[in-house]
Amino acid sequence: MKKILAVFDGFNMSKSTLDYAVQLTKVADAHLVGVFLDEFIYRSYNLVKVMKTYENYGEKMKELDAKDQKKRDAAAQKFQKACNKAGIHFSIHRDKGFAINDLKQESMFADLVVINEFEAFTRNKQESPTWFIKDLLRDVQCPVLVVPNNFKKVDKIVLLYDGGASSLYAVKMFSYLFDSFMEVPVEVVTVKEDAMATSRLPDNKLMREFIKRHFPKASFTVIKGTVENQITGHLRHHKENELVVLGAYRRSEFSRWLKTSLADILMTELDTPLFIAHL
Repeated sequence: MKKILAVFDGFNMSKSTLDYAVQLTKVADAHLVGVFLDEFIYRSYNLVKVMKTYENYGEKMKELDAKDQKKRDAAAQKFQKACNKAGIHFSIHRDKGFAINDLKQESMFADLVVINEFEAFTRNKQESPTWFIKDLLRDVQCPVLVVPNNFKKVDKIVLLYDGGASSLYAVKMFSYLFDSFMEVPVEVVTVKEDAMATSRLPDNKLMREFIKRHFPKASFTVIKGTVENQITGHLRHHKENELVVLGAYRRSEFSRWLKTSLADILMTELDTPLFIAHL
């Protein structure tokens, strides 16, 4: 049985993370772990302001910390109720160390991480992708599904392929985790920046043979132009609720175009879940 991690901030629980995680857990017949990163230094209130405002700030902190604990407990209970209602196997982890380190450690023992693109585990709101998400994508030890704020049931899969090892690895990981998605339409998309290049896929025969074994009804699209513009333009005009699969660089590895910077652009410009995998 596969293991999926759904990552939550107990102060601001992401409903879309929960909804996508439940849907994918059902599709994969997996075990879902609700990972609540209850970082010990992360509070919902302004600690400095409290210390400046209250003479007996120690007592006030205890009061506010108790309220914070209730918020985090309520979020865990909400997760538990949703899993029971969906009839899926689940467990709950309450990690109290440094959020990013705890999650990276958890990812070593998981098949997939599901997390909202706006998660930051700080009181200060950040634009997508947050520094927390960028840090996670650099060193995570399993594939990550980065989800938008609004849940939409996935009814199409788009596989971004550039001929590089990272993009093919992402396709492999997705197919191994979610072979049940073979029932929804699958499109393989390649962008060629050279206007004089052929309209064939990189390693055309081998790639088509591979895709046929995993996604026998897949269609293929080859577009010419600037990668970022063509990918976002192509996806923006689709009516389906797509899940996009792409590779990404890790440490010193470099892929020609399917890399973290493209993931950043897609998170910024599209309201689409992204399945991102490293070699």
